[in-house]
Amino acid sequence: MARRAILLVLDSVGAGALGDADVYGDVGSDTLGNIARAVPLALPTLQSLGLGAAVTMPGVPPPARARACWGRMAERSAGKDSVTGHWELAGVVLERPFPTFPHGFPPDLMAAFEQRIGRPALGNVVASGTAIIDELGVAHVQSGRPIVYTSADSVFQIAAHEEVVPIATLYDWCHVAYELAVEGLGLGRVIARPFVGPPGAFTRTANRHDYAMPPVAETLLDRLTARGVPVHAVGKVSDLFAGRGVTTSRSTVSDDDGMTALTGLMDDGAQGLLFANLVDFDTRYGHRNDVAGYAANLMRFDARLPEVLDRLTADDLLIVTADHGNDPTTPSTDHSREYVPLLVTAQWLAEGRPLGDRETFADVGQTVAEYLGVGALAHGTSLLSVLR
Repeated sequence: MARRAILLVLDSVGAGALGDADVYGDVGSDTLGNIARAVPLALPTLQSLGLGAAVTMPGVPPPARARACWGRMAERSAGKDSVTGHWELAGVVLERPFPTFPHGFPPDLMAAFEQRIGRPALGNVVASGTAIIDELGVAHVQSGRPIVYTSADSVFQIAAHEEVVPIATLYDWCHVAYELAVEGLGLGRVIARPFVGPPGAFTRTANRHDYAMPPVAETLLDRLTARGVPVHAVGKVSDLFAGRGVTTSRSTVSDDDGMTALTGLMDDGAQGLLFANLVDFDTRYGHRNDVAGYAANLMRFDARLPEVLDRLTADDLLIVTADHGNDPTTPSTDHSREYVPLLVTAQWLAEGRPLGDRETFADVGQTVAEYLGVGALAHGTSLLSVLR
């Protein structure tokens, strides 16, 4: 059987503030640590892999003998968004962050957008996605005007009720915003944020869609597919790479669905890179400052992780990590500039050992590139010599 790598990204599961967190307003952020201090956690599977050795977490001590190699990774790129994080995991380091708009988008951009879609917009503010639909949802339903908002990330988000604006129309509006903001201003991505329900009970749906700028340099995914190695994406991975370098993609409606999709790929004998993102940690709990919900999702994931571990073959390499932080215990509802955990295991791993604090997420891409035999990438240091 050919070698296979499984890369599992727990979206926003950060592991402590980076040294430059003050620049981003994130001093004291520690997604895993602060959640563990606030809510008793039972994470026996992650604990057995060595999570408690990599991150200081009350209730999750280091194991006597770890089943994985453990450590943390710093983000070398400027920024703290999902696109930047995933690109760096795949070997692309950005010297400059994507532009952000802390005071809303400029009038000329909004005027062009409104002219193209044939109606004025609501909002144009920095906001939490759930809060903005609670605030402006009724006005949107009554007027049909889209809700436009941004965040601390480089993102143009458009929210609309599915019974007021058909999904196809919302996606068309996103294409307009992409042309104006991503292609025109270098914004990181546009996101469709459809919702349903009556006033007072608006709920976002799984019809979210991300329209990201294509990677600015060769990624691990590009290298693999160019060499004939398939890349199977689960969740929003394909969106974050603008579909580039992706062989197959499976969208998901929840983290539980994501785990089912991943284990299904393993059962089907999918080869190459299986690259999954579990986004609920971020969208359902981090951005909503739902500490209890985030903790419960960690425990649900931990309970399902053995399904992946039990399916590992002698030729598989499993990497569990994250793309940034989103500490729900802090006043901010935005992403946080944090280390991310790094757990690496395989049947052939003789024993778990520390990997330390790595200088870049790109070590993941370099490791997978070496393991799958496609040559060295531009950034990162492979971990294989340490693992073996």
